[in-house]
Amino acid sequence: MLVGLDVLAQRRNQAKARLQGAKIAVLTHAAAVDARGASTLTVLRELGADIQVVFSPEHGLDGVQQAEEPVGKDDAQVGEARLVSLYGTTKASLAPNPELFEDISVLVVDLVDVGARYYTYVWTALLAARVAADKGVHVMVLDRPNPLSGDPFTLEGRPQDPDFLSFVGLEPIVARHALTIGELLVSQFNHEDRPLGPEGALSVVPCHGWERRRTAEAWGRPFVPPSPNMPSLETALVYPGACLLEGTNLSEGRGTTTPFRALGAPFLDGHRWAEAVGSVTGAFLRPIRFRPWFDKHNGAVCGGVMVHVTNPIEFRPLKTYLSLIWHAKKLAPEDFKFLTRVYEFESEHPAFDLLTGSAQARTLLEGDAPLEELIEAVCPVDEEWTERVHAAEELAAEVCA
Repeated sequence: MLVGLDVLAQRRNQAKARLQGAKIAVLTHAAAVDARGASTLTVLRELGADIQVVFSPEHGLDGVQQAEEPVGKDDAQVGEARLVSLYGTTKASLAPNPELFEDISVLVVDLVDVGARYYTYVWTALLAARVAADKGVHVMVLDRPNPLSGDPFTLEGRPQDPDFLSFVGLEPIVARHALTIGELLVSQFNHEDRPLGPEGALSVVPCHGWERRRTAEAWGRPFVPPSPNMPSLETALVYPGACLLEGTNLSEGRGTTTPFRALGAPFLDGHRWAEAVGSVTGAFLRPIRFRPWFDKHNGAVCGGVMVHVTNPIEFRPLKTYLSLIWHAKKLAPEDFKFLTRVYEFESEHPAFDLLTGSAQARTLLEGDAPLEELIEAVCPVDEEWTERVHAAEELAAEVCA
């Protein structure tokens, strides 16, 4: 299986010719490598591109910063190019200054995504692509497979209500979306009536040999961690549900070696919690005790569970973690809390509402509604989204660079 970066380098194509000697900007990070392990910047320079500006997403170019930690002055090595963070201290910092695209002919985007709405890289890519396109700069996406598979069968979650769009979901989309970054950007640019293709605003260098119905374990290449708390494919598999814990006072395992798979709190008993939740399709829960070394409950011993995925295609992370949250609140109603701090530059709505896409799920939990009602409010996917996956796949194939 070849990712877009491999295809660009190994095959004769229009995209390769376009980059030779061109002044370009690049949005990437250290996780974006080719089959040799060479970085995007290395490969582009080997092809003769003149890299003027390097944009980095949340966590920085080298993935040093933790979640929501501003990336200020970055000492990552980018040669003669200018390094610009697209994750600073303000909401305005999330999009590049249009002046940075003066004398630039192409913006190359190469980022490793994990297939969940809340993962911010795709939204950084969309914001940068819009600014570039508005300046007449062509956007070239070096595509990468969705590690959770591109199977529409795995879709989960309703799109956000319009008032709850944020940097953990700038556009309405399901929580587990089965799309690649290239497909998402093509779909959005098409929705915005921007011209697509090599002569338009955006084109895609596609993957080769990706089987959409297989997860990353079938790729025949290592899973490269795209962020500090995404160390493995096992983590990515649970993330579309586990990220909801960021909106509560339950630890999502940050500060441990198994973030998003280990979860709990000092006020929970893992055995009672696992027993209350019961069997889980495509996974099992193992009672544990753990101690985070930073983030929530820093230094405190937590009772909790470890989520072990046994069948990635059958497993439903959103449904599973909603059940875990519902039962945690039922077991510890006086201790369980929703977070109210500023979250991803937003203060108008609680984090849990931004993550679930409306206030409905939180309201149901606060009102002790039945679990079935909570799951029905959050998890179902409209048939429209299955069709959208197919349409985005076809459209991306039509606009190859």
